[in-house]
Amino acid sequence: MVEIYPWQTSLWQQLAGRTRHAHAYLLHGPTGIGKRALAERLMARLLCQHPNGLEACGHCKACHLLAAGTHPDNFVLEPEEADKAIKVDQVRELVNFVVQTAQLGGRKVILLEPAEAMNLNAANALLKSLEEPSGETVLLLISHQPSRLLPTIRSRCVQQACPLPDRASSLAWLEGALPQSNSEEREELLTLAAGSPLAALRLQAQGVREQRALVVEGVKKLLKQQIGASQLAESWNALPLLQLFDWFCDWSQAMLRYRLTGDQQVLGLADMRKVVQYLADKSGQAKILAIQDWLLAQRQKVLGKANLNRVLLLEALLVQWASLPGPG
Repeated sequence: MVEIYPWQTSLWQQLAGRTRHAHAYLLHGPTGIGKRALAERLMARLLCQHPNGLEACGHCKACHLLAAGTHPDNFVLEPEEADKAIKVDQVRELVNFVVQTAQLGGRKVILLEPAEAMNLNAANALLKSLEEPSGETVLLLISHQPSRLLPTIRSRCVQQACPLPDRASSLAWLEGALPQSNSEEREELLTLAAGSPLAALRLQAQGVREQRALVVEGVKKLLKQQIGASQLAESWNALPLLQLFDWFCDWSQAMLRYRLTGDQQVLGLADMRKVVQYLADKSGQAKILAIQDWLLAQRQKVLGKANLNRVLLLEALLVQWASLPGPG
């Protein structure tokens, strides 16, 4: 049985304890907080033939078929390739599933993740199933960015916010999940993951702390004119582009906060604190605002999977970054 996380207990009781279920739920919240685990556990509970209170029994035919991945009344829809769109043909297949009779005589349950990956045609194709669900069908939509969904999709679902656990709970869970790490490493990982413990675990597996050290070293060399923007952009070829933009966005925001407050506590992680403070002190506010606007615009293109020339984009970023100290 799929385990839910400690911070989900009250939400699980609320969802699983409903006497009547909506035909569509939108489970939304930040990446890395366990929305998929929650949805899979609810899916098992909804399909179970002999539920034991809030839980699926784990022993009936439906539970065995679900565990084997062969339940005929269960449909999971995801992008065919990681980080790609969900296409209209995939949703049409889902729509065909919705209109069929449940083979085991109970509910049909659909899990769709991430909902924001549907392109416009796919989202429109889904609308009819949301408006006129067939029989005992429950759709579980998972979204990390619900603002990117069509308002008509959101309005036809029961929207359920999935909370980010508090920092103490996240650190306690990470201590168990990463027993070889020390408290400083866990703090840093959780900060890099914007407070999402599962994202922190995934970042650790990707070697994020080593990647971060490489980027910080490169930025310092750039500002000391020990390396050029073009060479540095080339050397970052293997690093996740969205992660790089997230870090530069964070640093530009920290500069602005520091200029407004003079509070060193807003300078972020220790590895870049002195650099961010130096840039905030030496850069004109207009320049910082301009680069922040540019960073946010380019980040949206990266999120939208635009066809970007990666090296030229990073080179443009680094040229602007290197020119920050000075009037403007």
